[in-house]
Amino acid sequence: MTDRRVVITGVEVLAPGGLGRDAFWSLLSEGRTATRGITFFDPSPFRSRVAAEIDFDPEAYGLGPQEIRRMDRAAQFAVVAAGAAVADSGLDLEGHDPYRVGVTVGSAVGATMGLDREYRVVSDGGRLDLVDHEYALPHLYDYFVPSSFAAEVAWTVGAEGPSTVVSTGCTSGIDSIGYAVDLIREGTADVMVAGSSDAPISPITMACFDAIKATTPRHDEPERASRPFDGTRNGFVLGEGAAFFVLEELGSARRRGAHVYAEVAGYATRSNAYHMTGLRPDGLEMAEAIRTALDEARLDPTAIDYVNAHGSGTKQNDRHETAAFKRSLGEHAYRTPVSSIKSMVGHSLGAIGSIEIAASVLAMTHNVVPPTANLHTPDPECDLDYVPLVAREHTTDAVLSVGSGFGGFQSAMVLARPERSAA
Repeated sequence: MTDRRVVITGVEVLAPGGLGRDAFWSLLSEGRTATRGITFFDPSPFRSRVAAEIDFDPEAYGLGPQEIRRMDRAAQFAVVAAGAAVADSGLDLEGHDPYRVGVTVGSAVGATMGLDREYRVVSDGGRLDLVDHEYALPHLYDYFVPSSFAAEVAWTVGAEGPSTVVSTGCTSGIDSIGYAVDLIREGTADVMVAGSSDAPISPITMACFDAIKATTPRHDEPERASRPFDGTRNGFVLGEGAAFFVLEELGSARRRGAHVYAEVAGYATRSNAYHMTGLRPDGLEMAEAIRTALDEARLDPTAIDYVNAHGSGTKQNDRHETAAFKRSLGEHAYRTPVSSIKSMVGHSLGAIGSIEIAASVLAMTHNVVPPTANLHTPDPECDLDYVPLVAREHTTDAVLSVGSGFGGFQSAMVLARPERSAA
């Protein structure tokens, strides 16, 4: 591993209520919510009937009829966001050795919407035990293998270096970026286009989370249904979206005069080896990931100015996370603003980690901490500063963003201004 320092020079976000990084930041900084009753299908048979949907028109983003038919909705998000991130970076990839440009894409559930839709077609609405392949979409295989996401992004940006899909559940969005950073640090790639995408709002996904009662049944007020750290919370709100970044070595970025959003100063991931959906209340494994990420960044816990929480809105996660912050940051945890953007844009599974990294980068850009919406009745066991309801002006030179996923995955990433990080 070399001492190459990796920075973010391009950012794009497609999120509920905010297509594009400016609209996304406007939503967050104003504390607005994008959760609503499900419109993609009839949700009446389900326990949870709310979601954070994106009003996305692929044709408006230049995708043609053949591309729209070939790509699942999540793949469409990915290629649009990745292309825009490259444009934002100002990097002319045609002038780079394509074998030194790579792609990592995070996704928890792949082409769920496309597979769900196509199964209804080939099974004639579920009436056929033996499905009729004659009715299948010609590109159905691409829906079946999530590696198609990385291939589509690589084709879009002209990358011929490492091309990988990272699927670690709800930490996929952080882990995909962490893996990309490692490839640049070790010298395998010079530029990485990294991020994540998921479009899981489909009947099969709702049924899966209904079965374990993880999603909220609060239907009467969907805009207030996502309530991280609130004492009345009763599950998360499913969402969708994508966020992508251009990552490159700091010296190279400075030589070409690029705008540097932040340095990815530290990253770590751990597993609790405990339970498929359960979390130990002590937050030990998340705290270990945080400590390791801080060590890699060569930053003391007191250097963290803001924590972008996983904050899903389930009782066990919010308490587990609170314990992890106290364990890893010590007394500084009580002085550090913490917030969850899932209160506004829902939980987009594998995509949310990247979307939260984008929120962290923009918080640093604007020196504003986004709020935790719908936090009216704090849980006494969640006793940190969760920035309720209203955004707060606050210097954010170093930000910690964390993720927690079913299966026991716990990931942490530290972002810092390059001049603040260790040389």
